[in-house]
Amino acid sequence: MKKKRIAILTSGGDAPGMNAAIRAVVRKALYHHLNVIGVNRGYEGLMNGDFCKMKSDSVAGIINRGGTVLKTARSQQFKTEEGFGKAVQNIKEHKIDVVVVIGGDGSMAGAQKLSEAGISTVVIPATIDRDMPGTEYTLGFDTAINTILEAVNKIKDTAFSHDRVAIIEVMGRHAGHLALMAGIACGAETILIPEVAYNIDSICEGLLHSYNRGKQYSILMVAEGVSTGSEIADQIVARTSFSPKVTVLGYLQRGGAPSAMDNIIGSRMGAAAVDSILLNQVDCLMSMQHGNIVAVQYKQVTEYKTGVDCSLQELASILAI
Repeated sequence: MKKKRIAILTSGGDAPGMNAAIRAVVRKALYHHLNVIGVNRGYEGLMNGDFCKMKSDSVAGIINRGGTVLKTARSQQFKTEEGFGKAVQNIKEHKIDVVVVIGGDGSMAGAQKLSEAGISTVVIPATIDRDMPGTEYTLGFDTAINTILEAVNKIKDTAFSHDRVAIIEVMGRHAGHLALMAGIACGAETILIPEVAYNIDSICEGLLHSYNRGKQYSILMVAEGVSTGSEIADQIVARTSFSPKVTVLGYLQRGGAPSAMDNIIGSRMGAAAVDSILLNQVDCLMSMQHGNIVAVQYKQVTEYKTGVDCSLQELASILAI
C-alpha cells in the first residue's frame, strides 16, 4: 500500500469532543506510518494553505479541552468556484490523499463537494445540535446536555425562591434533540421542540394547574427552532398573571471540557476514520449505528435520517411524570 498523506480539519461550529477525534486520528495514523497534516481554520485554511505537520506531541494534553486546537471557521468563499478551486489546488500541491473533516452537516456538504471533484474525504460528525442525517450521535451532544442541566439546576434555585416560571432557551437550530433530552433530564414541566406543534393555551393551563396544586416554580425548555424565549414569555404574560423570566444559554452550551462520553466516542470515531482510510473506504461518514461505528457512503446517508427520540405520545407521558 502506498504511504498515505492525510489532512485533518475542523469546520463549522465547535463541539466538545473534536479534540479527542483529532488526537485519535493523528496518533493512530502515525502508528500506521501515515503522514498527517493539520489544517487550521477549516475550509478557510484549506484555501489559504494554512497547514502544519502533525506529530504525536502536537496532540498531547488536548483530550480534555473544549473547542478545537485546529480552530474553526465558516467559509462563504469556499462555496465559490474560485475559493473551491484554491482548496483543490492546495490539496494536490501538498500531495494529500485523504481529507478528514470533523464537523456538522455543512461541513459534510463541503466534504461531499471535494469528493465529487476527485478528492477522497472522510467525515466525523460533530455538532451539539445532533441534527446530522446518517448517524445516531454527533460529538458534543452529551456535553451540551450536561452543560444545560447544570445551568438549569442553578436557575431552579432562583425560580423556587421567587415562585417564578423560568423559560430556558437552548440551541439546536431546527432540531429539538437538545431541548428534549435536557428537558427530560431536568424535569421540565414543558418542552417545546420544532418537531411537535404546541398550543400556548394548553401550556398556560398546565402552568396554572401546577401553581394551584402547590408547585412553587415551573421550568419551560424552549428550542430556538420553535421561537425565542421572550416571545413565549410574552404569550404567557398575555394569558396569565405569571411574569416568566427568560434565560438564553447561547454559546455557553458549546464550551467546557468534554464529557467522558464525548471523549470516548470522539476517540472511537477518530480511530475508525483511520481504519476506514487504511481499507480504502473513503467518501463516507463515520456513523454511530446501534452503538457501533460504521462507514456510511455519502450517497447512503439520506437513507439513515434520524428524528427526535420521542413521539408526541411519549413526550406527553414523560411530561406527566
